[in-house]
Amino acid sequence: RVELKKRLIGAPEVNQVLPEVPVLGDLLKNLYECHYDKFFIALATLEQTHLIPSRILAPHTRYYIREMRILAYTQLLESYRSLTLESLSAAFGVSQAFVDGELSKFIASGRLHARIDKVHGIVETTRPSLKTAQYETVIKQGDVLLNEVQRLSKVLY
Repeated sequence: RVELKKRLIGAPEVNQVLPEVPVLGDLLKNLYECHYDKFFIALATLEQTHLIPSRILAPHTRYYIREMRILAYTQLLESYRSLTLESLSAAFGVSQAFVDGELSKFIASGRLHARIDKVHGIVETTRPSLKTAQYETVIKQGDVLLNEVQRLSKVLY
């Protein structure tokens, strides 16, 4: 939230454009103030009124909407160790089945660090350790380096 305020809410360039596109102001304000139900409504409004009708932005609409939802889920989940599916669905103004389905997709793809306990209806956040994050970074960078070396060896021989 600090980064959001510094980069977007406090930026004069953004504040200059907000009166022209009020739905963006609602989107930013509701995300910053943690009104996630209103945030989802503003996000849907933005999608229908500005993203889908635009020839330039339409191909990127699904990506943008998905990333904004992940941002909202992450912002809420990092504040708590565990939340019930009921409280999550109430916070976002959607059904429990919708929250469960979306969180399942995002957790499975590695975008959210959490676990869903379906029996008790609880979402538990899992915070990866610093060593694990460093290990994953080293593995990814090593893989990229190995691919580059293989590609260069094909060119040379």
